Amino acid sequence: MSETRAKVAPPAPVNRRHLPVVAIVGRPNAGKSTLFNRLVRAPRAVVDATPGVTRDRNEARARWAGREFLLVDTGGVDEEGGGADRLLAAVRAQTLRATEEADVVILLLDGRAGFAPRERALVQQLRRSAKPVFFAVNKLDTASLENDAAEFFRLGVERLYAISAAHGRGVDDLMGDVIAALPEQTQVEPAQEEAAPVALAIVGRPNVGKSSLLNRLVGEERAIVSPIPGTTRDPLDSEAIFNGRRYLLIDTAGIRRRPKVHEGIERASVARALRALDRAELAVLVLDGSDELAEQDARIAGYAWERGRALLVVVNKWDAVAAGERDQKKFREMLAWRYPTLAEVPIVFVSALSGTGVDRIVPALEELTAAHRVELQTSPLNKVLEDAVRAQEPPSVQGKRPAFYYATQTGSAPPTIAIFTSAPRLVGAGYERYLRNQFCAAFGLRGTPLRIRLRLRPRDEQRPRPARRDATKPRRRRPTRRPRAKA
Repeated sequence: MSETRAKVAPPAPVNRRHLPVVAIVGRPNAGKSTLFNRLVRAPRAVVDATPGVTRDRNEARARWAGREFLLVDTGGVDEEGGGADRLLAAVRAQTLRATEEADVVILLLDGRAGFAPRERALVQQLRRSAKPVFFAVNKLDTASLENDAAEFFRLGVERLYAISAAHGRGVDDLMGDVIAALPEQTQVEPAQEEAAPVALAIVGRPNVGKSSLLNRLVGEERAIVSPIPGTTRDPLDSEAIFNGRRYLLIDTAGIRRRPKVHEGIERASVARALRALDRAELAVLVLDGSDELAEQDARIAGYAWERGRALLVVVNKWDAVAAGERDQKKFREMLAWRYPTLAEVPIVFVSALSGTGVDRIVPALEELTAAHRVELQTSPLNKVLEDAVRAQEPPSVQGKRPAFYYATQTGSAPPTIAIFTSAPRLVGAGYERYLRNQFCAAFGLRGTPLRIRLRLRPRDEQRPRPARRDATKPRRRRPTRRPRAKA
């Protein structure tokens, strides 16, 4: 670990309320992700008929029969050729590590594919762990197919659970026994209840180093790192504590431009990456410092901004840039020139591989969280509004100029300011942007999408408005007066 990494306190063990851990393991395409989604009651994992879709350990809290536990979905373990390919070997290592950390293991068998002799090695390894292991034969969608599970008794197991993860058949019986085998959960006193973690989505184009950055932040090989673009497919949740504050780090799949997304698996991965932004509060946009900037980077930033997420730009692979071109000031100016929306977003230059500069990320996240959750007093807000209007009045529209009365904060995360004016419709987008910039500059709100809401003053809303003329009726014309004849 680099010297710069030592400046930041290493992530502390996360208190998951002493949740027991249940891991789902098995061969590729056995239906592990389907069972995972059913138990967490959300489409968190990508499901596809192609074997080997899941690669990383996918974790989520689940509740069954009143018991809460941590459920872990794993990649498929296949003995044939598992060590020949580096990616397959990494998937297998992640699966075995999840098995070691679990309290209870569910070995999912493919009822349609039938018994495979190479599954004996996995069964023997699980038995050596001395942990409760439940053997479930999946894809038995009807009662008539339950007899197909009998051939798996050749594994030397005492009981098999015939289930259908897709339809829920037999899942209740399986989970009832799994819950009974879980260790006792330590009760947490009300005073010890922890605040919800700050959810942070790590987004960016494929192969920019998002998974490497996640591993560096949490201090372990949490995500599989590979030079193959698109290695990460499922959003990968990891909890860590930095400087006493809990964070939920969500590693996501790379987001490419829509015309370049062809495979169904990649489309599903991109959809889940965007969905991860919906459940996050902060977004970390990772750029490849050794590559040219792309329009897609600005689009991804726009996705986060539109959802009201605070944004931090992390320029990764900065050590790969030529020494003569490694100018941070020049890079900031170029980024602001090409994408003005990113001009006021905080930027950190790092190397996730070596750890250089990573120590600056946590302080930047703390400042970003404070700005996103800021609570502004009404008096300073009105002072900024008064000074801004005095310095530059709003342009008049058809001879009318809107008047501004007062401002107050109506929401946070993202911060929202309501400005009461005489005519909201007469305030143009340019002047609204000017007011937003004045508030951000006055209160140091960098990287958070401050929202402005223009409203009528309450007393103006109660004034009776003149009735509008019915356009369907002809306008009545006044009779013209004839000029009086001269005497």
